[in-house]
Amino acid sequence: MRYLASPAQLRASLLRWSLFTVPLVLGLGLLSGRTAGSGPGNAWFDALNKPAIYPPPVTFAIVWSVLYVLMGIALAMIIAAWGARGRGLAIGVFVVQLALNLAWSPVFFALHRPGAALWIIAGMILAVLLTVVLFTRIRPLAGVLLLPYLAWTCFAAVLNWQFVELNPGAEQVEESGAAVRVEL
Repeated sequence: MRYLASPAQLRASLLRWSLFTVPLVLGLGLLSGRTAGSGPGNAWFDALNKPAIYPPPVTFAIVWSVLYVLMGIALAMIIAAWGARGRGLAIGVFVVQLALNLAWSPVFFALHRPGAALWIIAGMILAVLLTVVLFTRIRPLAGVLLLPYLAWTCFAAVLNWQFVELNPGAEQVEESGAAVRVEL
């Protein structure tokens, strides 16, 4: 049986799902970064040699916020595509790539394992690429919305690789412990 809905009903469904998925994806990304102590202010990270292509730190908050919003909208488009062939698989692969995304910050910043984080981001690139393909088959615009995310993830992988190259002993670097900073 095929379900038929008016364009207005489809827009309303997309809006309802977007009101759920956008804050969810954005919130999970923020939570992952905050709990991992990512970025400047992390004593271990501050002690690392930075690659020449390392952008100003504020860039990461802006870019990731925009990307998480786009991811949430793309996910809402797929969830709202009731009856579409491959919808369940596309949502499942999205969840896998998001889990890898959320695991990267704790591994890199909290566990101080840039080498392991590089493997995570390599898997993430593959999962994002597969998500783009699956989303495009269902809703081409949903796939297009993920292309900036794929591009940024590739850039982040190069950046991660350069951190590994410039800081061969980074996994053994200990924090001084002289000061503890806690943000809520």
